[in-house]
Amino acid sequence: MQIGPYRIEPRVVLAPMAGVTDKPFRMLCKRLGAGLCVSEMTISDPRFWSTRKSFTRMDHADEPAPVSVQIAGTEPGQLANAARYNVEHGAQIIDINMGCPAKKVCNAWAGSALMREPMRVARILDAVVAAVDVPVTLKIRTGWDHAHRNALEIARIAQDAGIAALSVHGRTRDQLYNGQAEYDTIAAVKAAVTIPVLANGDIDSPQRARFVLDHTGADAVMIGRAAQGRPWIFREIAHFLATGESLAPPSLDEVRAILLGHLHALHDFYGEPAGVRIARKHLGWYAKDRPENAAFRAVVNRAQGADDQLRLTGDYFAALIAGVAFPIAA
Repeated sequence: MQIGPYRIEPRVVLAPMAGVTDKPFRMLCKRLGAGLCVSEMTISDPRFWSTRKSFTRMDHADEPAPVSVQIAGTEPGQLANAARYNVEHGAQIIDINMGCPAKKVCNAWAGSALMREPMRVARILDAVVAAVDVPVTLKIRTGWDHAHRNALEIARIAQDAGIAALSVHGRTRDQLYNGQAEYDTIAAVKAAVTIPVLANGDIDSPQRARFVLDHTGADAVMIGRAAQGRPWIFREIAHFLATGESLAPPSLDEVRAILLGHLHALHDFYGEPAGVRIARKHLGWYAKDRPENAAFRAVVNRAQGADDQLRLTGDYFAALIAGVAFPIAA
């Protein structure tokens, strides 16, 4: 798949997720096989660009190319300025958020709420595309609700505005993350435009990725929640798409090495105590499918420092590898 001058290979992309796809996680997913990683959304209002949160979200030093940064907002001029600002700070692709279903975002008429105003969508896309000399992509849903599913209309507006690629989450805004993704709608979008289309929603295995690509004709798949605690899903999908064969799951030794490396990266990037706090949700995701999950979280969430968090995590995996019960007291 081609986005502007960038060849996206493999065609498996990390979706932007607020509070999740920070720089440490993007770099990990890229190393484990993602062809492209999109940043968590950055707000377009310049009054918030000098906050610590914005500084970390706009840090792209040493990040593998292409660097894709998602921006969110509602005013065309403000979004255009935000696009320019992020390009000046390392963005090589600008992605516009019109897919976020969060109430606080939609109440400000940003995210998926914008799909209710196609004329505003056109003004925003025209303004952002004209503002920067890098590819601009767009992420949408199938519509606001079941009665207002206008992904086809928005897709045509996007193509006419010069959008370089379109990601479609196969749900309406009011579905949030419930129900099943509408792959038929994504297929209709792909048939209606000539720009690359990325299919998003419920893709949680290599076999599902293959099915979605075949069913929709999409150019790539976008992985969101399925990558939480399982960043190696990108190499699993890429290998299956290339060979038709399934990779063996990572060993406990490899999972331990991946997780400890992720923790070190979070601690280094955010410092203490923020890195320790942010790491807790990732620890829960890594352990979520194991019966020891509750005991592990009860212990590791009490860790107040990076050293304690690393030690307890190492002890947990040592117990798993040895086949013994993880001690609840710590």
